[in-house]
Order: sequence, then structure tokens, then C-alpha cells
Amino acid sequence: MSLGSRGSSSSSGGRGVNLPVEVWRVVLAYLPLPELGRCSLVCRAWRELILSLDNTRWRQLCLGLPECPRHPNWPSRPHLEPSSWREALRQHAIASRTWSRHAHPELQPSACLHLFRRRKERRVWQVGSGLELETLRGALGVAGSYDRVVLHPGVYEEQAELVLKVPVEVVGLGRLGDVALLVSLEQQCPTARLSNLVFMPAWFSTVVYKTSSGHVQLDNCNFEGAQLQIRGPGTCHARFCSFSQGSSTHFLGVALSLLDSCDFSGSDSASVTVEGAPATERNWACKHLAALARITTSWTSPGSGSPAGDTLGGHSGATQPPGATITLEDWSKGETESRRRGGRGGGGEEGLCQDTVIEDGWSDSAPSDEEEEEEEGKGEEGSGQGNNSLNYRLAHSHHGLSHLLRPNQDVSPDFPSPTPEVRTLTEELQCDPGAQALIETVQGCVLRRCLFRDGKGGVHVCNHGNARLEGNVFRGLTYAVRCIQNATIVMLRNEVCECRASGVFLRLSSQGLIADNNIHSNGEAGLDIRKGADPIILCNRIHSGLRSGIVVLGNGRGSIRSNQIYNNKEAGVYILFNGNPVVSGNHIFQGQAAGIAVNENGRGVIVENVIRENQWGGADIRRGGDPVLRNNYICHGYSDGVVVGERGRGLIEGNHIYSNKGCGVWLMSSSLPQLLGNYITHNRMYGLAVFCRKDPDGGGTREGGQEGGGRGGGQENFHEEGELLAWEGDLDSEDERLSARRSISTALVEGNCISRNGAVGLYVKSSEPLNVVANLVNGNRGAGVAVLQSGQLTRLVANCVHGNGRGGVTVERECRVELRGNGVYDNGGHGVSFRGDGQVVENDVVGNRGYGIRLSDSADVKVLRNRVQPVQGCGIAVLGPAKAVVHDNLVFQGHPGNVKPPLHRDPGNVGGALRNNSVLKHSNRTCSSAPPWVLENPPPRPLSDRPSSLPPSSSCHPSHFAISMTTRITATVESGCHNNGSVFCTIL
Repeated sequence: MSLGSRGSSSSSGGRGVNLPVEVWRVVLAYLPLPELGRCSLVCRAWRELILSLDNTRWRQLCLGLPECPRHPNWPSRPHLEPSSWREALRQHAIASRTWSRHAHPELQPSACLHLFRRRKERRVWQVGSGLELETLRGALGVAGSYDRVVLHPGVYEEQAELVLKVPVEVVGLGRLGDVALLVSLEQQCPTARLSNLVFMPAWFSTVVYKTSSGHVQLDNCNFEGAQLQIRGPGTCHARFCSFSQGSSTHFLGVALSLLDSCDFSGSDSASVTVEGAPATERNWACKHLAALARITTSWTSPGSGSPAGDTLGGHSGATQPPGATITLEDWSKGETESRRRGGRGGGGEEGLCQDTVIEDGWSDSAPSDEEEEEEEGKGEEGSGQGNNSLNYRLAHSHHGLSHLLRPNQDVSPDFPSPTPEVRTLTEELQCDPGAQALIETVQGCVLRRCLFRDGKGGVHVCNHGNARLEGNVFRGLTYAVRCIQNATIVMLRNEVCECRASGVFLRLSSQGLIADNNIHSNGEAGLDIRKGADPIILCNRIHSGLRSGIVVLGNGRGSIRSNQIYNNKEAGVYILFNGNPVVSGNHIFQGQAAGIAVNENGRGVIVENVIRENQWGGADIRRGGDPVLRNNYICHGYSDGVVVGERGRGLIEGNHIYSNKGCGVWLMSSSLPQLLGNYITHNRMYGLAVFCRKDPDGGGTREGGQEGGGRGGGQENFHEEGELLAWEGDLDSEDERLSARRSISTALVEGNCISRNGAVGLYVKSSEPLNVVANLVNGNRGAGVAVLQSGQLTRLVANCVHGNGRGGVTVERECRVELRGNGVYDNGGHGVSFRGDGQVVENDVVGNRGYGIRLSDSADVKVLRNRVQPVQGCGIAVLGPAKAVVHDNLVFQGHPGNVKPPLHRDPGNVGGALRNNSVLKHSNRTCSSAPPWVLENPPPRPLSDRPSSLPPSSSCHPSHFAISMTTRITATVESGCHNNGSVFCTIL
């Protein structure tokens, strides 16, 4: 007979009958396993036909095994079909024969007669009531090596410990549960197998089975309130077993054991305990178990599937699809729609973005009284400029920070580059030989495809023990995995969910690799790292936790890379109590608090992460937190980008902070950070807000925001829930901690690009000193720099304040401010409006629509060696009772139609002194071929010492360019001004 095509039923000359394939499948479905194997050897067509029976005959054979009728994906995912039932049956056959592969002489061919090879026959002993053998002890006493003992249904109880002295197989007859053993067995032979049995503890011991040298194989057994104990160099291979009612397994010093597809439930302690360093001695089964451990799982791992309720979506009010990345165009479009709906006087969020008010009624959007006059002159400039053939504007485009105004494809303050994608586990392992070595070398106790549920603990690894967890499910426990005391663990593709405390807990110098897991919906942190633990955490999904995603504290370390951390109720990554991890390449998003919080003297290196769409600050640093925050993308947050709170420190360098609904960076109450080379752009409120006020509760507040003490995500209540431990004993001394990094006494803002924000670029309301050096403040909707409160000196040195919607620099009453070496260009209001105390030295104030430098009210200031050119207003104006010393300034006339004097002092002003200033007017340029005015000797400020041979490269962040300032941060303010002085102006 031969195989026919589909639908063919004709015969061919008696040589055979062509039957349809469907008919052959029906016929072959009745063949037993040996006959199927023989048929597959006939020819290729027959082999393909046999293989096509995977979902029918092979499935029946796999589920009909009398020794183990379990589904291949039991217990964690029995609803999921294996990729091949035939392959599942093959793996089962290989595993079930492992125990008998011990090279015992009685199973080897006889060496005495080469021509007549023979094998010793295995005897089968029937044990049960009414049979020749009625007790298990009696059967084990007469059984020979590798004999089979079949226990008929019943309960077998022994009053003393049984000892297995020869290799034997003990099998329960009937369904699982028909044969129960109330015994305590000790194995002293090289190998043994037990299957289809229920183990219950004897009256004298809860340990039902133990071995310290041999190998035991357990198939389809139940342990009820019992304990399995394996001591190295002994080994164990348990498959499709259940451990319930407080049952547990204890591995002590094992080199290799394998628990495959087991169910652990109802434990009152750890279900699996792995203790002690692996024994150096190996028994015969280690090489066979190592081969089984290398077999790859053929089913989808729990960590790769999305659990119920898992979504990457944002909040209920979001219009973006789940997991969608919000582009800059989408964000800008949303802002435009909000402005159209809210209007200038609208309430709610739209109104706040349009007219931001920070206490005392000060507004960055509404024009002030002194700017109303400037507003009226804007139309006059536009009408008269077209008739003016003389180009009166001073060129200033080649100043020291001009490279930041040139958009390009790599990095631009106008359009930030796309955020990087999360790296795959394969890419991470290629770059990390240490992680690759852990995967290849760590074995110990291997747990695969097990289910841990509804108990206290899952896996406990301690005292130099080794464990490997692959494809397991931990659900409804107090904790899933606890790794302590120099233990090493490898976790791959597990699902850890609904734990009442932390999911994975590492401490006391433990280490290992935790990769490609799905950790979600836990009552405490998804991962808890403390007390010197130093794991590698790669490519996990950590989400939907009731508290933080990852907590690192108590001198904990670790490398946290390429994880997706999202939708946690508290911080995605929370570092405190001298925790010092490396956090890189992660996507931390859609959290209900801060993205990363560094608190209580926490440290850490936080680099190249994407922190987006979090409810509170993208990064929150306070209370002694001192991290390195470098080259991160902090964007699309529902509050501020970076928050540095009370006593916060840290190096914040090279980050892209954009499109946040609050401020780009918010500094509060006596913080001492260093902000270097960041791009702070397109934020809806201020670019950088310095609000350093000490409150009784230890934090600052602002209208419409959260309490300053709680902006980190509510982690201040960390000690109130979960495990209460005495952290103080784990912490380094404060002196040792502070010696690890250079100490600074003044907050430093240097080399940043603060551009296109919805309100003021740099807002200062501080009682602490502040140094602002070499920053580009460009294109913000409000003023460029606004200093409303400065109890101590605020220094603005070598900055470029350009093209902002309102004034360039505004200094309010009772503020101490020094402006030195800045370029203030083309702003929509006054260039410098000064009402406080300080000095304005060697600045270029050019192209601003209002006054160049306006000194008014109670100002007490020195204005020295500046170059000023307004558009419509006065160059330098001293108004009201201001005390001002205006010396050695050069004032260029602005628009030719401007009738306001270049230098002006109110007639009633008696505190001002204008000496030795120079004014250049258009009326002196009678020759049309006269060269245009230029800013030279020095060139336009701020100045740069970048070599001329080095081309501008925006691939480097702004702090890579040094600003030439011989008096940088060292000049002092001489605030006293002389009341008696003459006005001496030279008109050229």
C-alpha cells in the first residue's frame, strides 16, 4: 500500500492501494509507540505522516503515560499547548531513564562469554494486602538491584526508618493518591526511583526522604506536610511533584539537582531552601543532570507573556495608545489646543501653563508696569524699520555659546534626539562577560517551570549556596526569592507577582543575575537590594507594584540595566541609606510618583535612562541624596523633570530634560547640586526654578504642586510598612560617605541649554548662594532670568540670554546679584531690569526691545564696562531713588527713530553717578560707506577659549566647552554707591 493524494481512492494494478492521508492518520492513530517508531523508518513520506500526528496520537501517548499523566506545561501553564507533543514525550522518556544510567555491573553485558551476551532480568515485586509481600520493608529486604517494587493501593506505614541499600524502583499502582507512604527513607545506594506515590511524615520525623551520596528520581509524587532532604554530593531529580501543606525541600551543599515542573503551595516557611557552597565531590548523575538542565524549554516562558491586567498604557485620561511614545510634535499640538481652550485667563492646568504665578503675585507672562511703555513702542519699530537703509543692529551671532543655537541632526535644543530603545538580553550579554559567565557556570539547585503559590516563601538561598531559576511562576507568597549571605542566584524568565512583601530580596553580599523576568503587582518593592548585595539586573519588566519597582539601600549595590520599570505606585527606582547602584539604559515610565528617587544619603550612577510620563519628578533627589545623573532622557512628565529637594546634592550632567508639564529642573531648600551641560527645553513651566526656602516641615511648596517633602513618591513612609529593620547598623559613617566625592558649598549651574520653556528660563527665589555660569537661556516664553529673592549672592557669569519673550534678566528688590561677562541679546523686554543690590560688569546687552539696562526703585548697583544697544528704549536708565554708579560703559544707539536718550537719569534721582560713559549715535555716521558697528576687543560675550581649529560640534553637551573667565566666581560685590558725582558723557 502507498500514500495517495488528498481525495484519491483508486487502485493501481494490484501493486497497492492509494489511500488518502486522512485515512492513514485514522489507521495509524491506533498503533502503539513501538509500531509508530517502526513506521517512521519506512521512508520519508511515512516519517512525515507519523510526525503529522502530533496533535492526535502523540498527544494521547504523552498524556496517557501510566507513570506520569501530567500535562507537559503543568503546573504553571497547563492551558498552554507545547510546541510539539512528540518532543515533550521524547524529553519525558529521556528524563525517566536517567536514574538507571548508573554504570552498575549487573546491568552491563557479561564479560565472560563474548558470543553470548546477556543482561540480568529485572524482577517485579507486587506488594499489598493479601499478596505475598504485604509491607514495604519486606519488599525492600528481598528486592535485588534495579528491581521494580509495585505498591498496590493502600496506606503503608513503618514505625522505624527504612534504608535503601540497593538501587530499586518503587511505583504506586493506580491513580496518584491511591498509594500513601507514612515512612522515613534514607538512601544509601547509588540510585533509586520513586513514582506515583504520596509521602506523609511518620510519627517520629517530618523528613520522609533523604540522601547524602546517591541520586534519587521522583516522578509524579505528592508530599503532604513532609520534607525532602538532599545533602551533597547527593543529587535529586524531581518531576511533576506536588509539595503542599507545609512541605519543603532542603538542599545542603548540592553541586547539582533539578526540580522540574513541580507545584509548591501552602508553605509556612521557604518551599525550597538551598544552603552551603556546592560540594567539590560529584556523584555519577551530575553529568546526566547537567545535560537535562541544558535542554531549552519549548513553551513560552511566564516572563514573556503579558499577565492579566498588564498594560503599558498611561493614565485614564491619556489620549495616547498604551505604550505609545509621545513625540515633541504631539506634545506641542497638545499645548496649542490647551492654550486655545484655556485662554489667558483660563483656570485649571491650561491657565497655569499660560500665566504661571509663584507667590507674591509675580507673573512671568503678564507685562509689568515698566514694560507697558516698551510694548507701545514695538509697533513704531516695525513701521519705521523698512524705511531705514542703515543696518543699525550690532552683530553678535559669533559669541562663545553660538554653537548651541545651530540646530542639527544629532543634538538640538529645539528638537531633542529620539530616545534610545531598550537593549535586548542578547545584546547585554554580549557586552557583559560577567553576566555571561554567571549563566554558564551557576547551577547548584536548578528549578524550572515550577509553580510557587499561596504560602510564605518561595526559594531561600543562603550561606554561599547556588541556585538557578528558569521559567517559574511565583504567586501569592509573602516573598518569592530571598538570596542572602554570599549566595549566588541566576533568575531567567520567571514571573513574580502578588507577593505581600518584596518579590525578590537580596542582601548580605549576595550576587547573581536576574534577567528577562516579569515582576509585577507586589505589595512591596519588586526587587529589594540591601546590605552589600551586588546583583546584575537585566531586561526585566518590573511594573504595577504597590510601592517602588526597585529599592537599593543599606550599602546595596548592583548593576540595573535595560529594564522596563513602569506603573508603580512609588518611585520606579528608589535609592537610599547609602545604596550605590549603577542604573543605566532603563525605560522608567508611567509611574504614579517619581521615576528615580535618591534619598537619605543614597548615591548611585544613573546614566542613559529614558524616564518619561511619570506623575511626579522624573528624578527626585533630597535629604543627602548624592547621585551622578548623566545623559538621561527625562521627558513628558506630568510634573517637573528633575527635583533636588532639601539637602539634595549630586552631579546632574548632560541630560535631555524636555516636554514636562512642570519645570525642567526644580531646586529646593538648601540643595547643593551641580547642573552641568543639560538640555532643558520645551517644559511647560520654568526651565530651571531655584526655590530654596526652609519650611518647618523640611520641604518647600509651590502653588499647584505637591508638598516638597513628598515629591519623591511617598517613600518617606518606607519604615512604616513591610519589614522593620534597624538600618543604622548597616550604614557607613557620615565622614566616610562625604569623603567619596568632592564637596561643594554653593550650588552650581554651568553649561546648560535652557531653551523654549513655557515660562521663565531661570527662576531664582533663594536664600542660598548660587553660581550660574556659561548657560544658554534662549527662546523661553517669559523672561530669560528672573531673580525674585536672593538673600545671598547669586552670580550670573558668562551666560547667553537670548531671544526670550520678556526681559533678559530681571532682578527684584533686596536681591544680591552679580552679572559679569554675559551676553543679553534680542529679548522681548528690557535687557537687564535691576531693582536689587549688586553689580553689572562687562556684559553685552544688545538688541532688546525695551531698555538696555534699567535701574529702578531701591537698586544699589555698580554698572561698569558694559556694551549696550537697545532697540527702542534707553540704553542705561537710572530711575526713581536708585543708587547706581554707571562708569565706563559704551552705549550704541538702537533704532534710528528712537528718540529716547541713550543714557538717562531721573531729575529727582540723587543717588546715581554716571561717569566716563561713551555713546555712539547714527547722526555721527554721515558717510554711507562707513563700516558697521561691531563688537570687538573683546568679541561678543560670553567669550570662549575653544581653539579656533576645533569645529563646532553639537554632539558634545554644552559643558564640554570651557568659558574664558579670569574672574570667574571670584569677584566680590561692592554694593555701596557714592551720592555725589557728576555726569560725564563723551558723544562721538
